[in-house]
Amino acid sequence: MKTVNIIETLGAWMLGALWLLPVVFAFWSAFHPAEFSTSFELFAPLTLDNFTKAWGYAPFPRYLLNTFFLVTMILIAQFVLCTLAAYGFARYEFFGKNVIFALVLLQLMIMPEVLLVENYRTISSMGLLDTIPAIGFPYMASAFGVFLLRQSFKTIPKELVEAAQVEGVSPLGVLWKVYVPLAKSTYIAYGLVSVSYHWNNFLWPLVVTSSVNSRPLTVGLAIFGAPESGVNWSIITAATVMTMSPLLLAFLLFQRQFVQSFMHSGIK
Repeated sequence: MKTVNIIETLGAWMLGALWLLPVVFAFWSAFHPAEFSTSFELFAPLTLDNFTKAWGYAPFPRYLLNTFFLVTMILIAQFVLCTLAAYGFARYEFFGKNVIFALVLLQLMIMPEVLLVENYRTISSMGLLDTIPAIGFPYMASAFGVFLLRQSFKTIPKELVEAAQVEGVSPLGVLWKVYVPLAKSTYIAYGLVSVSYHWNNFLWPLVVTSSVNSRPLTVGLAIFGAPESGVNWSIITAATVMTMSPLLLAFLLFQRQFVQSFMHSGIK
């Protein structure tokens, strides 16, 4: 048994190292001159010029603002819609509840790319092409968010709900004062997942946007790093580091809540 644990630990460390290698290369190349981007010399000179050039070569402040507005808009909408849906599934009994919940979970089996054409047609008919809301509308209702919050709400003791009802708290008041505070770690974990996904989403924003005013960071970075632009790898990796740094920082700050949420959201 001890040998199995050692093998599993070594395997986990090896997988972690393989995952970390591209990140290490990106940081190395970003902080060193172009001639040292693929030459790992211990005493190679450090520089911040790559970040300065990357910031000036493309409208990254605009891309960053667009992305921040996009993920914030989607996250707020998902929190509201998923909370209400999860509260209904966890708290109330109604006809066809399990069937409807199963239909909601079917969304998890449908890849967003399958709905690309239909979503584009719908957004076009609404006159929202090349806008930030057009990127976010297809993702504002999340089956994963409903499922995760439902599982968290079902772990909340009924005694707390009954005590709030005795005090005359309304159903929405129970949701806001009892369920939401006790599911804080779940909200943080789901928020990290949602922000990470939509911060890195590429295909749908590429299809539905066509100008700097609405492009997020991923699309802007792809255009910035195109071969015809002639930008060297050090500048490209500097732009990549600027793009992914907010996500890395958020995960480092909330990693404990992230892990705890998924450990305690058992399937019921």
